[in-house]
Amino acid sequence: MKMTSLLAISLSLTTPALAQDAATEAPAIAREAGDGVVRLYGAGGPHSALQKVADVWQAETGTEVAITFGPEPTWSDQAQADADIIWGTSEQSMTAFLETYTSFSSDQVQPIYLRPAIIAVKAGNPKGITGFDDLLADGVKIVVTEGAGVGNTSGTGVWEDIAGRTGNLDDVVGMRRNIVAFEHGSGASFKAFTDLDADAWITWPDWTARNPDVIEAVSLSEDRAIWRDLNVAIAPDADPEAQAFLDFLVTDEAQALMETEGWTR
Repeated sequence: MKMTSLLAISLSLTTPALAQDAATEAPAIAREAGDGVVRLYGAGGPHSALQKVADVWQAETGTEVAITFGPEPTWSDQAQADADIIWGTSEQSMTAFLETYTSFSSDQVQPIYLRPAIIAVKAGNPKGITGFDDLLADGVKIVVTEGAGVGNTSGTGVWEDIAGRTGNLDDVVGMRRNIVAFEHGSGASFKAFTDLDADAWITWPDWTARNPDVIEAVSLSEDRAIWRDLNVAIAPDADPEAQAFLDFLVTDEAQALMETEGWTR
């Protein structure tokens, strides 16, 4: 077989994988920051606590803060054009963002809050789940959030970290056996939890704080606890007010608001 044919076959086999891993940067998008509005973009979850802080800061300063959240494809192009700040819901998710949002760099990333993974159960906890061991019982239906190599989500790997935390392979096997859905984002996981009438969902405390009529939190014991951070990065060409907002975001006043949804420093 000719060398050119071998090369063509090789490229045809590798191109799909490369396309999946490639950053989604759109080089034709022009940056238009500096419009007097502090613009933040990131995944859903922290947005509601951030909005509480933004409302107070806007009232005190008169500077508008625009918070855009949700699955990354819904805001990616606009963020490349005008984001002053991006937030990550874990270190691995921010690292992925930096592949796309090239106006930001790793040395600009600041971890500012932490929160622990929790077990979300139906309101009233009808299964009586009190901790990790209960997730291994026969018939327990668990939903987990997992990027699966195609989605950028803070939940990637968290269930495995919890199950494998004590070095017991049987715990990982037992938990995996009871997982009924691996969803690519927390919003999709919440929907699956309801649609599948699941008993448990590995997630974060902000979700139970916002939906107390539907789900409640069961804490994991210290030997199972997994924490992920909320981190932010500011663009070099950001509005001058963007840094002032980030400074306010870690004040005592802001910490009290963030703590209402499980974020601590």
